[in-house]
Amino acid sequence: MSQAVRTRPDGSGQALSEAYDTALLDLDGVVYAGGSAIAYAVESLSTARAGGMHLAYVTNNALRTPDTVAAHLTELGIPTEAGDVITSAQAVARLISEQLPAGARVLVIGGEGLRVALRERGLEPVESADDDPAAVVQGYGGPELPWARFAEASYAIARGVPWFASNTDLTIPSARGIAPGNGAAVQVVRIATGAEPQVAGKPLPPMHRETILRTGAERPLVVGDRLDTDIEGAFNGEVDSLLVLTGVTDGAQLLAAPPQHRPTYVDADLRGMLTGQPEVVEAGAGFRCGGWTATAGAERLELDGEGEALDGLRALCAAAWTAAGAGVCELDGGKALARLGL
Repeated sequence: MSQAVRTRPDGSGQALSEAYDTALLDLDGVVYAGGSAIAYAVESLSTARAGGMHLAYVTNNALRTPDTVAAHLTELGIPTEAGDVITSAQAVARLISEQLPAGARVLVIGGEGLRVALRERGLEPVESADDDPAAVVQGYGGPELPWARFAEASYAIARGVPWFASNTDLTIPSARGIAPGNGAAVQVVRIATGAEPQVAGKPLPPMHRETILRTGAERPLVVGDRLDTDIEGAFNGEVDSLLVLTGVTDGAQLLAAPPQHRPTYVDADLRGMLTGQPEVVEAGAGFRCGGWTATAGAERLELDGEGEALDGLRALCAAAWTAAGAGVCELDGGKALARLGL
């Protein structure tokens, strides 16, 4: 699929919770981090749901089952049913089931979420390369996943067994900071085998297909914190997206985003779902948003004005993305970001 190059964030006269029928929300770094709710998440989601927006939770984390995730969200104050949770484990299990016969054995390198998803598709999870698996599937297994599991995957793959991965996120947010994600573990097996897995999770089409099949969304809004999974996944699915700055993406990464990583909207946190989004307009040689004007000079981004820092960031994005065209902005925006406190 291809889309026009985005040169500025869009505006919305309506609250996003009114303009879209379904929010496809990432979890880690958006709704919670390390098990605790992110500031304003519970209140914002409750208000959006009360206004009629369907909330679905779409996560690349294959460790936990939808039942477990739904129970956790409910404990945090966000009433959720298991059917409202879509995981990369479900997406990869569907991908495997389309290539293997019912009852086929699959070697699981990961957690219970993968095992439950495989059984849902009529496949049999096994634990050893000596159990005659027809495939290997790898997903995030948590920080306690034994190193020996990577060796088990390598033994099976070396015998010619096809390899699947739920996702390849290199990092995952935690309460203590950024930790290695499933992509780092996949890289270990890749080094050992020289093989390449079939990947199901965001930003790839199998995950978007799984999400639409399970939610029935007609006008979805992807809400995430990662440019290379959430936002790129929305780009690939040709749907709109909201980036929240509560997870792994910072202002500098946003300014340097290539076209497929440029969100439709940007906001500080999930309160951005409940409001309209300010329009970014051309202003002479630059772009204006709120009280800020940003211009792309020959070697740097220039920012002038005052008001909400996010308005300034939106104006900066418009200037940077226009200067970059179809490439990545290489202009120095450090001083402009520092002025915004980002």
